[in-house]
Amino acid sequence: MKLLVASGNPKKLRELEHVLADVGIAGVELLSLADVASYPEPAETGLTFAENALIKARAGAEATGLACVADDSGLTVEALNGMPGVLSARWSGAHGDDEANNRLLLAQMADIEHRAAAFVSYCALVVPSASGEFKEVTAEGRWEGRLLRTPRGENGFGYDPLFEPLDAGGRSSAELTAEEKNARSHRGAALRQLAPAIAELAR
Repeated sequence: MKLLVASGNPKKLRELEHVLADVGIAGVELLSLADVASYPEPAETGLTFAENALIKARAGAEATGLACVADDSGLTVEALNGMPGVLSARWSGAHGDDEANNRLLLAQMADIEHRAAAFVSYCALVVPSASGEFKEVTAEGRWEGRLLRTPRGENGFGYDPLFEPLDAGGRSSAELTAEEKNARSHRGAALRQLAPAIAELAR
């Protein structure tokens, strides 16, 4: 069975590969956006992670006719009323500029002692059918922690160097191995919840 992962980020593809292997699901060929004919990237107009994940998964399923998994995730900071939230990737104005996003967030939080934060991920699986209708499954994962004052670590991407998970023994997310991160992370938790639906498709 072919399953499209609606992302150009190879790390997200590998994360799902690890999840499927960990739960013993075989017979699934994961495809990235680079493996299918290009289609217009949908605007992420949703106000929540769940809405944006569904927008991306529906677009992939409609364009390719394949079952499609997409995620929308980001960092929520309690002192900022849950922001950056769905704006995480473009918090500094330019989409995907991790260094600028991190600098801006640190500047905004410079004088704030309360630093509770969480990574949140919504993953959506959209499956097309012969009738033209879609079956949709969504799942949420959360990873609780706190915001550091300086970046630490070279692994990961995005806000990983600034995020210290509660379950990481004082290390930042960017100081964890890929295996450790997959076992704990918000996206891994959401993907594991989708695994039964993916297993059903693969049968």
